[in-house]
Amino acid sequence: MKKYIAEFIGTLTLVLIGCGTAMLVGCDAASGSGYILTAFAFGLTIVGMAYCVGNISGCHINPAVSLGVLMSGGMTVSDFIGYVIAQCLGAFAGSGLTALIWSLGGVADKTGGFGANGLAGVNDSRVAGLIVEILLTFIFVLTILGVTSKKQSHGSFGGVVIGFTLVLVHILGIGLTGTSVNPARSIGPALIAAFSGNADPIKALWVFIIGPLAGAALAACTYKYLESADK
Repeated sequence: MKKYIAEFIGTLTLVLIGCGTAMLVGCDAASGSGYILTAFAFGLTIVGMAYCVGNISGCHINPAVSLGVLMSGGMTVSDFIGYVIAQCLGAFAGSGLTALIWSLGGVADKTGGFGANGLAGVNDSRVAGLIVEILLTFIFVLTILGVTSKKQSHGSFGGVVIGFTLVLVHILGIGLTGTSVNPARSIGPALIAAFSGNADPIKALWVFIIGPLAGAALAACTYKYLESADK
């Protein structure tokens, strides 16, 4: 149960800080600094949570990462299910807190949808969005599997490498899809937006669920092959 609580807290924090920053600074093409701030908000949150709850749950805080770990033999199916439930609940709670703070404080949401992902950057193309999310998640999860491999010796720098890889994929992905690479991170804001009367994020939500999961599965298969080839 402590592992699931850790995943809940980690995902809540990721959505609160990452999506909250996006809501505050905006992520439009005319505001490049908003891209950078949001990218670092997500990445640095991962760094912080890695050293906070990493020793308890591994700090997946992302169903795609958990799928990659599952397929690599690093966790059981029952733990995977528990992790995903905790992550989705954490994302929903994080989005709910941002909605509460922005509502009570009268703060403008510059994203228009609680930091939910969208396809405006790829002209609403589901196919293009799916490809972007598969590729970015593949890079992110492949890095995680490499950094956390028992054959590697990254010491205490693993969390930093993973966090800055998330910054990296956000810098490209924000302008295209808002960068999900994390189904829970997409589900939470989309549901809160829908409850608030904006159903647009729900319409393409499947892209931000299927894309990251497919990318993670591809990364797990690729890394397993590379490791076996090395042996």
